[in-house]
Amino acid sequence: MSCNNNVPGSFRDPSGFLFFKEGTLYRQINLEYKENYDYFINSGLYSELSGSGLLISHQEADISHRKSDNAYKVIKPEPVSFISYPYEWCFSQLKDAALTTLKIQKKALEHGMILKDASAYNIQFKNSKPIFVDTLSLEKYDEKQPWVAYRQFCQHFLAPLALMNYTDIRLNQLFRIFIDGIPLDLTSSLLPLRTRLIPSLFLHIYLHARSQRYFADKPLNKTAHKINRLSLQALVESLESAVKKLTYKSQHTEWADYYKDTNYSSEALEHKKDLVVEFVDMIKPELIWDLGANVGLFSRIVADQAKQIVSFDIDPNAVEENYLTCIQKGTTNILPLLLDFTNPSPGIGWKNQERASIFERGPADVALALAVIHHLAISNNLPFNKIADFFNAICDFLIIEFIPKSDSQVQRLLSSREDIFTDYTQQAFENEFKKYFTFQKSIKIKDSKRILYLMKRKLT
Repeated sequence: MSCNNNVPGSFRDPSGFLFFKEGTLYRQINLEYKENYDYFINSGLYSELSGSGLLISHQEADISHRKSDNAYKVIKPEPVSFISYPYEWCFSQLKDAALTTLKIQKKALEHGMILKDASAYNIQFKNSKPIFVDTLSLEKYDEKQPWVAYRQFCQHFLAPLALMNYTDIRLNQLFRIFIDGIPLDLTSSLLPLRTRLIPSLFLHIYLHARSQRYFADKPLNKTAHKINRLSLQALVESLESAVKKLTYKSQHTEWADYYKDTNYSSEALEHKKDLVVEFVDMIKPELIWDLGANVGLFSRIVADQAKQIVSFDIDPNAVEENYLTCIQKGTTNILPLLLDFTNPSPGIGWKNQERASIFERGPADVALALAVIHHLAISNNLPFNKIADFFNAICDFLIIEFIPKSDSQVQRLLSSREDIFTDYTQQAFENEFKKYFTFQKSIKIKDSKRILYLMKRKLT
């Protein structure tokens, strides 16, 4: 992101927008939102939400920072250390985000306000907890108007959670196709027929989808869709109950059980841990990306050595376990996320810029790539030059483990395919990575043939 640019994902709301100025994030509040903003502040709702950790806090900045003449105020929101998106969240992260959104809606009603949108993209994770980040998403409640955020909540939260619960845990990836949430008619067609017998899903998904189809080509009569306070409270309670009943179904997967089925001896694993801690301590980073983090074992080992650790893995079950462990242990600086870095999160939305690609959200100070090189090179047929170029794009320092072909885990990968990987050698690995990195350290892990490297990206 440029030091003096509008945030690409913040242009649809006429109430205001986010922008950077000299590297600092600001939000302009337009005159159109003046009445709602003043009410939001004076009603005490802002203080309650921000004080309870439900809403990102802000400071009012000098109006001279404004980007246009229709500015009413400029505020400086508290920054979030790493931006993530719902297609990168595990089931429990999306569920917690949904319940946070509904909790805000309930508190807003107590203060005479209402959410005008309920987008999952308005939630980020701060200190391992979901937090609402769009200060301009609340407006004064009017009983004569329908709750316009109802459809969006169902498409952004209830639909994907139901699909992940009853159909396939991986279906949150549909967010990468449908930026405004998963359509309810599509959700209805993908859910098993038995879910029609669940009253909350029948009401909020099946009947809701039928209603959308019926009114799709008809003019909207807002007075016919108005909802009084008691009915709205009941609707929110119904949605909350529906979300709470959706549960994560644990599945056995190869990678979630990785550390129960590894070829490391206890001596090798302890030595590897010590080396990783030593290498990270030499760098003293603020931001670490742990790629192929599995359930977060090494993320937790270095948790005290960085301000923020983003713990990526391709396996939704491993990410789920990592997230729940962070909550259980009270770990506040590890953010577990889903990422297939052979097909990483792209830029999506308008001009492919509304949601940033993983590359735009980097580089990290340090990337950990432990026990992943053989999966990239052999399972995915990626040559070392492509892998080295990828890491060059995402980090300043790289801690990477080379696993030789003689290793039992590599042999396991080769057992079901022809060995066409004549270039999979330590020398070829080093030759390609030296094009992008200088080698600071390379140490053989005890009781194994694996090598752990500390590399620094060359300046271009």
